[in-house]
Amino acid sequence: MYWRGCCMVDWLGSSIGIHNWWISSCSWHIPQSGSAFFFGGPNSLPGFLARQHIPGLDIVVDPVASILVFIVTGLLCVGIKESTLVQGFVTTVNVCVLLFVIIAGSYLGFKTGWAGYGLPSGYFAFGVDGMLAGSATLFFACIGFDSIASTAEEVKNPQRDLPLGIGFTLATCCTLYMLVSVVILGLVPYYAMNPDTPISSVFAEHGVHWAAYIITSGAVMALCSALMGSLLPQPRILMAMARDGLLPSFFSDVNKNTQVPVKSTLATGIGAATLAFFMDVDQLAGMVSVGTLLAFTMVAISVLILRYVPPDEVPFPSSLQDTIDSVALQYDLNGQDINCETSEIDAGTSSTLPMLHKNNAAVDYPEIVQQEAQGNFVLKEENRRKIAGWTIAFTCTGAFLLTYAATDLNLPRPVRFTMCGVGGALLLFGLIVLTLVEQDDARHSFGHSGGFICPFVPLLPIFCILINTYLLINLGAATWARVSVWLLIGVFVYALYGRTHSSLLDAVYVPVAHADRIHRSSVDILA
Repeated sequence: MYWRGCCMVDWLGSSIGIHNWWISSCSWHIPQSGSAFFFGGPNSLPGFLARQHIPGLDIVVDPVASILVFIVTGLLCVGIKESTLVQGFVTTVNVCVLLFVIIAGSYLGFKTGWAGYGLPSGYFAFGVDGMLAGSATLFFACIGFDSIASTAEEVKNPQRDLPLGIGFTLATCCTLYMLVSVVILGLVPYYAMNPDTPISSVFAEHGVHWAAYIITSGAVMALCSALMGSLLPQPRILMAMARDGLLPSFFSDVNKNTQVPVKSTLATGIGAATLAFFMDVDQLAGMVSVGTLLAFTMVAISVLILRYVPPDEVPFPSSLQDTIDSVALQYDLNGQDINCETSEIDAGTSSTLPMLHKNNAAVDYPEIVQQEAQGNFVLKEENRRKIAGWTIAFTCTGAFLLTYAATDLNLPRPVRFTMCGVGGALLLFGLIVLTLVEQDDARHSFGHSGGFICPFVPLLPIFCILINTYLLINLGAATWARVSVWLLIGVFVYALYGRTHSSLLDAVYVPVAHADRIHRSSVDILA
């Protein structure tokens, strides 16, 4: 769905179609003359492969883009090991070419005096708003790491390897992208670059025409790498949704020979090829960025919810009813293991408690005093959860008000300043309150034990919400209109199918404290 935009940013390309950019990069060594049929297209391609304009619909279609998607889809259907091997090869070539651009470009920059930074309007010509607006569109340059999380079931040691892989990937990509940007922008002013071949044209202007061949090889590798990295995670997501009953079981089928969800991969490839055939990369880039930013924003909000107001119960499929019953017999209603014969009381005394009874108080503790103590604790906990829940809602509202007022310059100044003040106050209030409020103890036992835990809560999630909201608002009304169509399609799919087939319809809800043990027991039974 979003392959074309990813490969564009991999090479700091222009905002035109990937097919046009790729052929323009290769045009250094493609003959410009020949038969009108074979090399008659506007991009030195055979006429039947070149981008075609359909007058009646007023759209431009791109056959090569769809063909490339189908080729990569076929490779992904072969198997995860084979596709990973190819991905490793093309990524290695891509990184080597990027290092060549950085090293050779730095040499040219020091030799010529970094002419690109001598801008009449200053280095920061468009200010912070311009920088963040561009970042919003190009945000999907860093979304390749989601393929790591989406293939968690195929990782040997996910608790260790997933955090390390994501961190290493982000650090490497950000470092390479920033260094390439610094070098290329320093060689030629941004307004003087060729939008079709920015990197090749920069080296050509300095007389290094032979570098275009190396850059072209990297461009081809970037196409393959971005395609595989973009098409790999989506079938896994469809498979997980089908397992939960939100999509037909067709999408959850895994090929026995390749151990790959072939049907989901083919469906993803057909959808991506259709979009690549009809839509331009400008449109796809904005749609991908909206989806990615929305997902990351929801993750940041979910981190706050799980830390401060996690659910008391988690759902399990009804097929695990026997496992749930067997685990429940090992616990009393207080959540204590029945193997523990004694229960320590705050006063320092202990007494033997019945296995499956909650209301039996200790002999040495007066019943009325104990009930009052329990009542005060419950009331205090309820208040804490309410305060934390409302504070999270106020924080999200404050982030929206602050970023919208900072972005919309058409608002009257009094209105903008008022919205900025209210939004900033709500954000500051949320940060202070969530810092002072104690996090829920259930966060330690929610879900399955082990794995990565988000640091710097609540500062990091609130900061992520603020930045992501600002980037989302900068994407424009046209992008939001296209994304709204996709969201409506998702709503219809859920209303017509997912709502009636969801695995949560017959789910059994169990206390959070028992979830991990039930999960381990079910795994042992299946093994």
